[in-house]
Amino acid sequence: MHLEGSCHCGAVSFSLSSAHPYPYQRCYCSICRKTQGGGGYAINLSGDANSLKVQGRKHIAIYHARLKEPGDKRAHSSTAERHFCSVCGSGLWLFSPEWPELIHPFASAIDTPLPVPPEHTHLMLGSKASWVEVQVKPGDQQFEVYPKESIAQWHERLGLSR
Repeated sequence: MHLEGSCHCGAVSFSLSSAHPYPYQRCYCSICRKTQGGGGYAINLSGDANSLKVQGRKHIAIYHARLKEPGDKRAHSSTAERHFCSVCGSGLWLFSPEWPELIHPFASAIDTPLPVPPEHTHLMLGSKASWVEVQVKPGDQQFEVYPKESIAQWHERLGLSR
């Protein structure tokens, strides 16, 4: 599926191809919550990094989250790159060098109408804020941390790959 996205102010727009466009995965970690807002979670999609086309690249800034594991004395920077508009602050996509073939655009930045997922995966619930009410529907899965099922595997299991 061809996806088009943009920031709020219009300084950055982008497009990419996605075989896994269903916005089903809700991440409640503090990084997603604090950088993306919303209902206390962020939704990432999956796209082909080689297909990414960007206009307004000069307005993109990158944030490397600070991570501190229990027992660590000091925090370290995540290798994942959260791209956002330096003008309006809109989150655009995440790129991780561990999976260089993928781009994970934030569903909130996508302008193309997205398909409605038949179920949701709620992850990183162990990190959710106390004020967040998780809206679980029948068939939804819940995880304290990460599920073993990838975005691609979820789409394949449900016969939704495009």
